[in-house]
Amino acid sequence: MITVAQLKGKRVAVMGLGRSGIATAKALLASGAGVMAWDDNEGARRAAAEEAIPIADLAGLDLSRADLLVWSPGIPHTFPKPHPIAEKARAAGLRMVCDVELLGWAKPDNRVLAITGTNGKSTTTTLLAHVLAANAVAVAAGGNLGTAALDLPDLPGDGRYVLELSSYQLELIDSLQVSAGALLNVSPDHLGRHGGMDGYIAAKRRLFDLLVPGGAAVIGTDDGPGRAMSAQLMAMGLRVVPISVRKVLDNGVSAPEGILRDNGRPVCDLRDIPTLPGSHNWQNACAVYALARADGLAPKAIAAALASYPGLAHRQERVAEIGGVVWINDSKATNADAVEKALVCYDAIHWIIGGQAKEGGIASLERHFPRIRHAYLIGEAADAFARTLEGKVDFTRCGDLASAVAAAHARASAGEVVLLSPACASWDQFKSFEHRGQTFRELVEALA
Repeated sequence: MITVAQLKGKRVAVMGLGRSGIATAKALLASGAGVMAWDDNEGARRAAAEEAIPIADLAGLDLSRADLLVWSPGIPHTFPKPHPIAEKARAAGLRMVCDVELLGWAKPDNRVLAITGTNGKSTTTTLLAHVLAANAVAVAAGGNLGTAALDLPDLPGDGRYVLELSSYQLELIDSLQVSAGALLNVSPDHLGRHGGMDGYIAAKRRLFDLLVPGGAAVIGTDDGPGRAMSAQLMAMGLRVVPISVRKVLDNGVSAPEGILRDNGRPVCDLRDIPTLPGSHNWQNACAVYALARADGLAPKAIAAALASYPGLAHRQERVAEIGGVVWINDSKATNADAVEKALVCYDAIHWIIGGQAKEGGIASLERHFPRIRHAYLIGEAADAFARTLEGKVDFTRCGDLASAVAAAHARASAGEVVLLSPACASWDQFKSFEHRGQTFRELVEALA
């Protein structure tokens, strides 16, 4: 746990009591702050009360008497409709931040390396932490990934915090000092929460407003928004490191065909690393290389650490091989763009897909449908996905994950792959994508 000395004796409201909200409330109490915590969900309030967190309905309080409001990024505060407490806080002139901002207040002497983007954030975050740790750097990784910001270990001053930052979090951070930051890619996602694509891009762009003087802006330039942002920041005089997996960059880090290059010079062959398959992972490795170089590591040391990466749970995670059929857990692929990264890696796929649909559906994946031997539809999106697949891919409506696993086990043959890559959020049937992936893993292990 990390405490925030600046908030001792202050009155702090906490809105949202999920993983980060609970961690924040506990850290604030340990810091000597007066805490007023609320969640619209009765079960969440009850769980927080059992942790001795003071519960108070913020809707009925005079928020002008509070010193700060720590807002859970998952709760809408602008689009599509602001939560009433967010409107009340703004009317009272109350500052709203998320827990990551508090980490910056608490640990101003530590370097922060931050990653955002539509896809690849979690792999890049864990891979960077692995590279640093392999080179004897004290490091902790979290934020949007895994451990909440104030639940991270209290590192010494020379330690590094590697943070995955979502667009939701970036909207609620204004003074975190970032030594180097990466924007991996931008494709449509969460548009309802940002009022459209322009708002979504602007939220991602906020990362580079947090850079310390001389800090590195690592930007994926294989999509239009990334190229535009790179050009804009270069024109402003910022230190920009472009990355690409489509072409060799003479000034930047690139990996077309899987050969990682630094300013055009070969560094290592990423194709030899089984835990980093596909061009999307080569992009992640380029970002990690650029961030680690900005942090002072030598090219050979980075390359050696990349080669020992064990992989990320729920992202093309090889669960088992049963009767010659390989089972892959890609539960973290919650949109079509993320799913595409997995589909291009395999040729004979039994695809488990569905859940709570997100923007765009799966129509953009049609060019990869010839790779699909059969699709198994689950969750709320089953009917919509069936309409997209009709006449193009054979499919079965399975309803739930257990039925889909059983059906795929009965149909798949040696040399084929069963891929859970849902293109959907998990909340219709699971607590999180991690819960969905763990359930898949347990079902497959039971088959084995």
